[in-house]
Amino acid sequence: MRNNPSSSSPRALSSSPQALSSSPRKRGSRKLSIVNILNQFSQALTSSQTPLLDCEILLAFAIKASRTYLYTRPEQTLTPEQQEAFLQAFEQRQQGKPIAYIVGHKEFWSLDLLVNSHVLIPRPETELLVEIALNLLPKDQSLEIADLGTGSGAIALAIAKERPQANIKATDYSKEALHIAEQNAERLKIKNVQFVYSNWCNELKGSFNLIVSNPPYIAEQDPHLSTGDVQFEPKDALITGPTGLEAITHLIDQCRKHLRTKGYLLFEHGYNQAHEVQTILQRYGYKDIERFQDLANNERVTIGRLE
Repeated sequence: MRNNPSSSSPRALSSSPQALSSSPRKRGSRKLSIVNILNQFSQALTSSQTPLLDCEILLAFAIKASRTYLYTRPEQTLTPEQQEAFLQAFEQRQQGKPIAYIVGHKEFWSLDLLVNSHVLIPRPETELLVEIALNLLPKDQSLEIADLGTGSGAIALAIAKERPQANIKATDYSKEALHIAEQNAERLKIKNVQFVYSNWCNELKGSFNLIVSNPPYIAEQDPHLSTGDVQFEPKDALITGPTGLEAITHLIDQCRKHLRTKGYLLFEHGYNQAHEVQTILQRYGYKDIERFQDLANNERVTIGRLE
């Protein structure tokens, strides 16, 4: 049994969450309190591994408050508009839609990023890519950096925030994704990122000290494509071909023309692709190849340097 969100005893709902969310005549027919919703709707969200957290986020979104606020006002009842907003969000979550797409934003590297179905949802393990990049970038130098396939702009903006003297070009061939990335840069008041409409390096001008990327690396028939959040994300940002290594191989080859002497290529890949990725890097002449482990101790990030 789940712990109650507050020490107060919740009032039972006269109808189940499923009934309330499925019957238009019952929507708004009874005022619900914050504690009612957190207790009973979290128990109904059986498809999620984090049902209480999901309900907290959805409820905070619906009433335009913080999650902390929910526990300071547990007996507060929702207005009809707030209740309707929550029920709509809850229904979407029941259908499997990712939380980030429902509420329209996701935190990454302490940045609050706008996201929608045109971009991948930034994930905590990708912060490893940012951490490694920052270790390669002195704070007091004006270096040239490229982020290929920027999506929401998460990687480029995180690096730009920490290295304000760096000049960063972020590319994507999805105009919708670039629009989101540009909005994020504007909201965060980050000025040292230039967004370029480009398929990888095709429209990229200049040479770079560091190129970073989180390219597609999932094989076409991978069963994970039909599970969890991934099934709602843009397929062209996930799938790369029959083996999952096609985009990575293209990236490794193309970036040789855009890296400066002793420049680094740093990218994320599948947890079981580290050996193949190292072989491809060696084939194209990269040196000082290193592999890094993510939060689950999977080798997910590889770096190579050109002589």
